[in-house]
Amino acid sequence: MAGHSKFANIRHKKEKQDAIRGKVFTKLGRELAVAVKQGGADANTNAKLKDIIAKAKASNMPNDTIERSIKKAAGELDNVNYEAITYEGYGPAGIAIIVKTLTDNRTRTVANVRSAFTKGGGNMGQSGSVAFQFDNIGQIIIEKHSEIDEEELIMLSLEAGATDFLSHDDGYEIITEPSNFSAVREVIEQINSPILQAELTMLPKLLSQLTSDDDIKKMNKLLDILEQDDDVQDVYHNWEN
Repeated sequence: MAGHSKFANIRHKKEKQDAIRGKVFTKLGRELAVAVKQGGADANTNAKLKDIIAKAKASNMPNDTIERSIKKAAGELDNVNYEAITYEGYGPAGIAIIVKTLTDNRTRTVANVRSAFTKGGGNMGQSGSVAFQFDNIGQIIIEKHSEIDEEELIMLSLEAGATDFLSHDDGYEIITEPSNFSAVREVIEQINSPILQAELTMLPKLLSQLTSDDDIKKMNKLLDILEQDDDVQDVYHNWEN
């Protein structure tokens, strides 16, 4: 099946996550806390929590760490006051960037995000200024190995509601509508396929290249600053790097 692939970027992202695992776990802890506050601590009845747990496991967060985060959140509901805010803007040469945050201080967060854009040679835009360049999807990345029957995986994925299935040299990429993401992910989990990533994400409709070494340096700096910020949960862009 045809479609736009971000598999190489996913592998690169995962390598970076492994290098800064403590910070990644801090951010996942916030997502778990918000999910618990919104729907309770039981993943069997809280679909959002179940999705975040899957995302945490794909990021190599230990089960006991996940459980501690959930129990802590359940016992401190009154202290969980994170607000989800999305910022949009442009990097060097007009690269479209979306920044999703969870914050307990929006003044601090917007100042930090604006500073990152400025230091990276870009600028913040208004709400909706770049969002139309992205599709909201569910994305599941599976590592290839000899025990996986590709035809069976395709069939099970499509029957569960996947909209696209991409085969790469070292893995599979399954695309879903956000509403079908959980159902497809659960089917994949049941056949014990090694999931590298499973999350709701934003995929650019078209990719843009940077040809200037200076622009590439600035773009990397912008992304690095954002990814180091504890308030920033996810960064999406249409740079083909």
